[in-house]
Amino acid sequence: MSGAGTLVRRVGRRNVEVSHPDKVLFPDDGITKAELVDYYVAASPRMLPHLRGRPVNLQRFPDGIAAGGFFQQARPGYFPEWIDGVEVAKEGGELCHVLIDEAAALAYIANQNCITPHAWLSRTGALDHPDQLIIDVDPPDERAAGARESAVQLGDLFRELELTPFVKTTGSRGFHVLVPLDGTLDFDTVRAFARDAATVAARRRPDALTVEPRKAKREGRIYLDTLRNAYAHTAVPPYAVRARPGAPVAAPISWDELDDPDMHSERFTLRTITRRLEDAADPWRDLRRRARALGPARKRLDALLAEPAPSRIPRTASPDERGGTTGPKRSVAARSSSRKRSGRKPR
Repeated sequence: MSGAGTLVRRVGRRNVEVSHPDKVLFPDDGITKAELVDYYVAASPRMLPHLRGRPVNLQRFPDGIAAGGFFQQARPGYFPEWIDGVEVAKEGGELCHVLIDEAAALAYIANQNCITPHAWLSRTGALDHPDQLIIDVDPPDERAAGARESAVQLGDLFRELELTPFVKTTGSRGFHVLVPLDGTLDFDTVRAFARDAATVAARRRPDALTVEPRKAKREGRIYLDTLRNAYAHTAVPPYAVRARPGAPVAAPISWDELDDPDMHSERFTLRTITRRLEDAADPWRDLRRRARALGPARKRLDALLAEPAPSRIPRTASPDERGGTTGPKRSVAARSSSRKRSGRKPR
């Protein structure tokens, strides 16, 4: 449903108009466009360091999530001049993507019914060289057993390679494990590293993990997805809202928080994360200072790849998946000690 009227939000040094502020974007929850705009303004201090300089695709829902939405890559011509864009090479020419470099830009795209921005893994000036590597721990459903343990295992593997991993809920399924990079390598090299790291992790738990992209061959195992480590591919940035009932948020968390058996991909929502933004320390505050080159880690990874792969044990359902328990749950704390279509103006 569309509401009437217009609000003006003062965001930094700019006035941002919010048209139809009472329009309900999440019908099951009554979350309106104005609430979405206000959330992104509140989240902007933590969100912008992960967005600045990155080309962004806009996932827009003009009539709310129940009516479906679309992805918009090209920066619309009617956007204000103060929202920058960047020309990126594509097959057959170039395309101008939006850049989200200030809080007012976040508020503006929310007024365009953009619920989720999707950001490149590289920044302007070095679009062919990512400054982060991401592995998506993708379970077969939102509450599948083992997703937390699988994220922990990946984190331990990256520490074994002497890299510093970070983790976030996706707001959809599973977790993203991210490693900050120094931006000296191209996408092909980084993707090959991510694929090989995922392969080592899957070899160590062949009954639970897979790098098989075809769902029919995963056999209920958790998929370690490395495909987003490619030019022009995107990931949901920290603190982005997802277009799902409840308005879940992709939230950075600490590794210790994975010990919580109630931690899952939709743990935080637009309405529940506010106190965390106000009171909790940012688990990713040191991310850029932890960026590293992959050269030394590549040698360590090659040594792990050379180790013989264990035979796969036939997979059986866990007690959680069978709907029962056979004893106390194993704590995650028992971890390794290494521990397109054209845009429309908003309605």
